[in-house]
Amino acid sequence: MKKYLALLVATALFGCGESNDTAGSGALHLVAAHNQTNVSSPYQTGMLKLKEVADQSGLFDVEVHAGTIGTNESELVEKLVLGGADVVLVSPGFMTSSGIDEVDLFSLLYLFDDYSHWEKVVDGEVGKKVADIIYTKSGEKYRVAGYWTAGVRHWYGKRPINTIEDAKGLKIRTQTSGVVSQYWKDIGAIPTSVAWAELYQALSSNVVDGAENAYPYFIPMEHHKTSNGKYISETGHDYTTRLLLVRNSVWESFSDEQRAAFDKAVTAATDAERQALYAQESEFKQKAIDDGAIVNSVERGPFIEKAVAIQDEWAAKHGMTDVIETIRQAR
Repeated sequence: MKKYLALLVATALFGCGESNDTAGSGALHLVAAHNQTNVSSPYQTGMLKLKEVADQSGLFDVEVHAGTIGTNESELVEKLVLGGADVVLVSPGFMTSSGIDEVDLFSLLYLFDDYSHWEKVVDGEVGKKVADIIYTKSGEKYRVAGYWTAGVRHWYGKRPINTIEDAKGLKIRTQTSGVVSQYWKDIGAIPTSVAWAELYQALSSNVVDGAENAYPYFIPMEHHKTSNGKYISETGHDYTTRLLLVRNSVWESFSDEQRAAFDKAVTAATDAERQALYAQESEFKQKAIDDGAIVNSVERGPFIEKAVAIQDEWAAKHGMTDVIETIRQAR
């Protein structure tokens, strides 16, 4: 532990220094981190696969941290930039506050029909375009290595949502600004800010009438066991995107052989994370039902119609109309 702390301090002091040769073995030491402390999370599954495949090459020694060097995404990115981490997994949200507004593309609700559609988009032309924007607008500090997911988000609350009318007047724990907030306001709900760690109590004490998230995240927290969380309506409004970032100075330091090995590890890790998440979707849905939650499907057409206007307005403002059209044509 002392040796590791010394490594972090030394790396931070020297700013964006390159990865370290591990004990003279020739393997580059990389620190990979995410913000989830749950070691059974898909994030951890993906990171461990990254370590496994990268280490097998003999070119890397990857050290994985599950929430131990930061549970706040902005903190993780700061460590990435300063040299305390080499690879981090974060949501797009933090980037909008740093001037990379185009990444809010992935916050638009009802942008994707299903996981197949989402994969086609992020692994294709659109994913490359957004990655290029992030690389340039970050001042070439970091680059997107891969796109991971945190699941498809649904409404859960004190009563089911079958129609847009059903959402009117409900206080929903969600983002209180940006395109997500705008959508919920447009359908008559009241976006309300509640810290994730405080949401169970907020649902239990009527601070909010409901919330929205993916099965693998709100079921382990037992939100469905509260009085204001037992009705789960599968609105499927957000197929979430997470960004696996690598510090650019590290990437630039790789030899061709190291870069190929790293890319191979990222590909394997991305697949492992996605498959783990997809499996947990059905597992935790069944757990919710077994625990007494009431699940209903939703006719998404009217909800999607409301979202399209927001998508078009956002795209026109940010010069991304062609990107939105590409995503729609990929269906």
